[in-house]
Amino acid sequence: MKWLLVLLAVFFMVAPAMAGEDPYIAIVGNDATAVDPFYFSPKHVQFLLNTQNIYGTDAFWTFGSQDPTNQYTRVGAANGEQFRSQTLNNQAEVCDTTGTGIAPNFVDRGLRNAVTPAGNAGFYEWFIRLPKKPSGEINIMLQCGVLKPNAFAAYGYGSIELCAGETGERVGFGTCVRQEVDPGVSPVNNTALPTITAIVYPGPYNVAFTPFHLTSFKNPSSYTLAFDPVTQAMSNNTNSQILDGSTNARILLKACMDKTVVTKLPVTGQINTLGETENDLEAGDMIYVRLDVPRYNTVDIYCHAQSVRLAGVGETPF
Repeated sequence: MKWLLVLLAVFFMVAPAMAGEDPYIAIVGNDATAVDPFYFSPKHVQFLLNTQNIYGTDAFWTFGSQDPTNQYTRVGAANGEQFRSQTLNNQAEVCDTTGTGIAPNFVDRGLRNAVTPAGNAGFYEWFIRLPKKPSGEINIMLQCGVLKPNAFAAYGYGSIELCAGETGERVGFGTCVRQEVDPGVSPVNNTALPTITAIVYPGPYNVAFTPFHLTSFKNPSSYTLAFDPVTQAMSNNTNSQILDGSTNARILLKACMDKTVVTKLPVTGQINTLGETENDLEAGDMIYVRLDVPRYNTVDIYCHAQSVRLAGVGETPF
């Protein structure tokens, strides 16, 4: 009898853990079927859910009074997840070193990209639905191709191994030349860096909260938030920054490499530095990510529908 009671006690102790908190990865479209294997390893693929089977074809989401599609929509449809870009997504996947062909007959692994050339402003937007209720901080992971100016036109698919770049790079004279700097000078031209915006919109399984901006943790930092002593609103400090597309929300991207922005898990009733009220998130809520490229941009930036993915730990929907 004593052993039976012990076994029952152990069962009930582990039962909550068995309910499940596990990793998730979310992209534009049905996560399990829209995924392009060029960008995701088998390790990643196992954390992609078939959201169509769980939530239906397109969970309704609220985007204020704006049109849910416009002339910049390249992937997706009304009331669904989308990718938008200022320029057409008809360019090569420059991160594929095995690609062949020239425009418009590109043959490569991956998706068609939209390019923002050096010396030009541009933007990219992603609307991605959370596949699970997040139980921890949410990673926004970005990966775009970045080349020195006109590199692909000169070297084609070999350009990524000759002329790879990073945003904010100081480009020198000549072909694929990086400008070196003297001591006391920053190697990064911060006015050339893109800025990031991230906003949450309520989905079909949450209360109708007012959309609000996400706040990111700076990395490395002490991961300590700062609060106004009177209003208890969060404030930007050396450890955190609201993702509002301002000059303090700049981001440095490297050619074909992941850049992770760690955002704080929203808490119902918490006021952010813009005076917006956060709300607990649920599966089906939409996260909007926008990358704005300034006209002072010094490199060619190639992004596509799966250049942004959300990742974290969440509660199982089953």
